[in-house]
Amino acid sequence: MDFDGFDFEEFDFENRIVDSGVKASDLDERESEASLRPKTLSDYTGQRRAKDELSIYINAAKLRGEPLDHVLLYGPPGLGKTTLAGIIAAELGVNFRITSGPAIEKKGDLVALLTNLEDGDVLFIDEIHRLSHQIEEILYPAMEDCAIDFIVGKGPAARSIHLALRPFTLIGATTRAGQLTTPLRDRFGVVLRLELYTPDELSAIILRSAGILNIEIDSDSAYEIASRSRGTPRIANRLLKRVRDYAQVKGSGQIDLDTVRDALSMLEIDELGLDNTDRRMLSSMIRFYGGGPVGLETLAATIGEEAVTIEDVYEPYLLQIGFLARTPRGRVVTRMAYEHLGVPYTQKNDDKDDKGQIKIQNVETQ
Repeated sequence: MDFDGFDFEEFDFENRIVDSGVKASDLDERESEASLRPKTLSDYTGQRRAKDELSIYINAAKLRGEPLDHVLLYGPPGLGKTTLAGIIAAELGVNFRITSGPAIEKKGDLVALLTNLEDGDVLFIDEIHRLSHQIEEILYPAMEDCAIDFIVGKGPAARSIHLALRPFTLIGATTRAGQLTTPLRDRFGVVLRLELYTPDELSAIILRSAGILNIEIDSDSAYEIASRSRGTPRIANRLLKRVRDYAQVKGSGQIDLDTVRDALSMLEIDELGLDNTDRRMLSSMIRFYGGGPVGLETLAATIGEEAVTIEDVYEPYLLQIGFLARTPRGRVVTRMAYEHLGVPYTQKNDDKDDKGQIKIQNVETQ
């Protein structure tokens, strides 16, 4: 690796990229009361399988006095990957340092982060799938051997430098695990997928958030918000705040079931959590393409959204609730979506198998 021109003596290792150097256990005192992020595994609602596994791994690492093995968290956005990473650091009682794949543009950026870590620190890299290949090459020996080897200078003056690193835990988060290179993915000892939340789990999260924000809300109203939150805590908390605003301006300030329904109706969010863009996407596929199949780029151009936004934000939930299907020829609107939109259902035979069923393409490969 060529680091020619990088001055290690003058580089500011302390301030480059690193967002927080405080211990995760001290975050309760440093963050405002309005922070809705849980700080311990016991406060973290949902993701039971991931929590059970992490509890074992964390306790085992503490008993041995060793850093936790490197952890990869993946799943749809808004499920709490960053929160869970902070909890891991808090449970271990170590520093929690945050960066993201797009923020690490040069090799020296990552070297600065790694050499500034203390024993057992947790380095969290969000959107780790967006790291460049050159940056990944530095991570390989750092993750396996706690060391970095690189070349400084060119020609006869070039020399090899070996930097030993303190033992650390790398936590990577991604919404696209399939885009990680195999060598990087294989170096994570703990790989956990975060699943969409149930309405009951989201209802518990909403009630907890309401308590922190001093919002008066009953369990039925919390469940109504939860059922329209697309299985995502981030959306649930955002809807709670918007319903609070509506209740303060249009109502008595207390959130009841009628207030929730009126507020979400104003936001054009229906009983299944579909918003105007979801319905416009499904309606466009039905109106212009007979329900599909239609390609992703064509669909994006039709509704005026970026293809990556459709694939990462809108499509996963529609696939999850069975309103959309992927076929070898493109996306297809299902009968359930027709019925939800109140449109008479018509089925083409192009993408049916011998039994008359829609040929479903593996979602992970598209």
